[in-house]
Amino acid sequence: MPLTRRQFLKILGGSAVGAVIFQACGVPEKELLVQSPAKMPEDLVSGIDNWYATLCKSCKTNEGIVVRVMEGRAKKIEGNIDYPINEGKHSARCEAALQSLYHPDRIQGPMVRTGNRGENQWQEISWTDAISRLSEQIDKLNSKEQMVLATNPVNSHEGLVVENFTKKLGSRHIPFEAIEDTNLLDAFQNIFGQRLAPEFDIANADYLLSFGSDLLGTWQSPTRYSKAYGDFRDLHHGRGKFVQIEPRFSMSAANADKWVYVHPGQEGKLALSIAHELIKQGVTTDSKWESISNIDLNSFSPDKVYLEIGLESADTIKEIAKEFGSHGPKSLAIGGGISSAYTNGSFNLSAIYLLNHLVNSVGSEGVIKLNPTSALNNISGESKRASFSEWESIPGEIKSGKVKILAIRGADPIYSLPESVGLKEAVLGKNADGEFNIPLIVSFASQMDETTAIADLVLPENNPLEDWGTNIPNPGPGYQTIGFQQPVVRPFFENRGVDLGTKNFIEILLGISKEMEVQLDLEGETIIDILKNSAKELFSKNRGSVKSTTFDGFWNGLLQRGGWWDTESKQVGQIDSNPTLPTYSESQFSQSATSESFHLIPFETPSIMDGKLADLPWMQATPDPISTAVWDTWVEININKANELGIKEGDILKITSVDSKLSIEGVAYPNPATPTNVVGIPIGQGKTHGTRYSKNRGANVLSIISTIKDEKTGALAWGSTKIDLEKTGRWRRLPKFEGSKAETSVDEHHKVIQITNLNEASH
Repeated sequence: MPLTRRQFLKILGGSAVGAVIFQACGVPEKELLVQSPAKMPEDLVSGIDNWYATLCKSCKTNEGIVVRVMEGRAKKIEGNIDYPINEGKHSARCEAALQSLYHPDRIQGPMVRTGNRGENQWQEISWTDAISRLSEQIDKLNSKEQMVLATNPVNSHEGLVVENFTKKLGSRHIPFEAIEDTNLLDAFQNIFGQRLAPEFDIANADYLLSFGSDLLGTWQSPTRYSKAYGDFRDLHHGRGKFVQIEPRFSMSAANADKWVYVHPGQEGKLALSIAHELIKQGVTTDSKWESISNIDLNSFSPDKVYLEIGLESADTIKEIAKEFGSHGPKSLAIGGGISSAYTNGSFNLSAIYLLNHLVNSVGSEGVIKLNPTSALNNISGESKRASFSEWESIPGEIKSGKVKILAIRGADPIYSLPESVGLKEAVLGKNADGEFNIPLIVSFASQMDETTAIADLVLPENNPLEDWGTNIPNPGPGYQTIGFQQPVVRPFFENRGVDLGTKNFIEILLGISKEMEVQLDLEGETIIDILKNSAKELFSKNRGSVKSTTFDGFWNGLLQRGGWWDTESKQVGQIDSNPTLPTYSESQFSQSATSESFHLIPFETPSIMDGKLADLPWMQATPDPISTAVWDTWVEININKANELGIKEGDILKITSVDSKLSIEGVAYPNPATPTNVVGIPIGQGKTHGTRYSKNRGANVLSIISTIKDEKTGALAWGSTKIDLEKTGRWRRLPKFEGSKAETSVDEHHKVIQITNLNEASH
């Protein structure tokens, strides 16, 4: 039945929620926001758009965005020119957030499993019923430690509520990351004295040395780094030089002045060799080195290690060291990505970041500045993390009865953990009494994924564009910043009734604690109350980007600008002048690998990342910047090696892990820029229980990763797997935009030294 004018005006009258950021002549007197019905009376279509500031949750470092809304519908997303992290720029991932809002496969309300676990049979229930069921199961636990709440790394108010909830309840909070940052944070602690990422002032650097971090594609804050890179390359600045060091030809390698191949796991050794040259060239002193490390650099001189590292000549190391040292505090060395992904990943990164201390680029005169602590009391910018070692023990705890409830939000461990860990086997297994090893699995997902498919209870949270929240950027811009997220549209399923539809994650935890009569010691009983109380604390400071004579005016300004920041509030106190370099260690790989085995390099693409965005067709159809491939899992192999093995593009290859003996299949993509001993495979495909756009598409490379760990931190060494390749005899066309292949010439070590006729799309 079409909506009448009277009904529409009734909806319109009670729908004030947000703060408009821009509209024709400014903020309207009455700010109204409605979810537009499918059939709107023609005489009520105004054609006037409002822009609302909020945060994009598609990226690791939340970007500030503004959303164009007409008649209550979100139409377009742009970057917020005011927000310090991206300053008006935004990624395709932010644009695709609209598709997550209107996704046809969104879960519309709480559900309980009706069939056998994993059969995808559900019955919808009310929120009252759902929270009551979960609370009852928690009450039955012999010890509340038998409940594990797994979330994506969260900080700010989400982190506060999650930590208070688990602490007061007596349960455990174990964060989960598909590609964990444990080694990176450990290196920051070793070298800079804090686990917050520093501000890398790329724009004002003269020389950029990157070890494995695809800063222009997927690493940490790529939108911010890409914008800074544009300034770094600006001729008025002096056009800085960029050298990328890694064993795979990434987007950053393609844009660098020089790409230097090193054998996987040798990045730390190369950093030590550069340090040796910096001392030899007089850039720094022996005494300074000896105060931060007991490693004898003489054994790492370029002439002794260049072949072990994989270089043709020691001159390459000497040249890099000379250039890096000559720019002093304007030289910047960063590391991450694949260089952190070995059994010696923590050491590699520590050695890399230590180079900055040797040229004095850390501090007020240099291009590395530490980020300050949060502007809010009890609200942290750090996210609690858990290493792979903690997750590796969970299947055993489930089988032994130490974990009875597993609640998962913002993560998909069944998909992302190596299959040999045995998590899926543990949760689907039964004990001697014929009952499941773990009685209850809860998912807060808004769309079906591998973990949600085997859950018993689904409590779907709102889409970020429908939701309230905050985020303290990590890495931050070098000064105190807190982003505020406001709903730009009404919850899509709210017309189904107050006890159905989706809810804010914090509100769900508050509802559970209220049902169980557990006090969380929070200033407020709703998410809006909690955020407003923190806003009052900012208001009382009377400084920063938003000022007003009244709190209501301050709150409105806070939402209009997308957050609060104070460019004058920077790191207080001395930079840690005593960085510590861990004991040197070599990377370890499978001992049973043969000379024909390849190093496997899993990598994230800028579109679907670790698989989080594989449900969005815009992201699936966004070409990989190197291969231009879409919608599939491809296998990057050196073109000469492919010819030697009789492999042509489109051949379906079987990839088998030397350690786990597990296999997947992928489409061959001979690439002139892939080293001969390396195979690269993108992460994110291969979901068997995804949505219509991701289900049964490609293969999950994470499933075959070896379970070897960093010896210091317990992080998964996801770059230390070796694999064997085998042709299956089948073929299918790889969907991509790139045309002809390139011709290459290789040296005696079978490394690419010249690339010609490389298609423009690969640049």
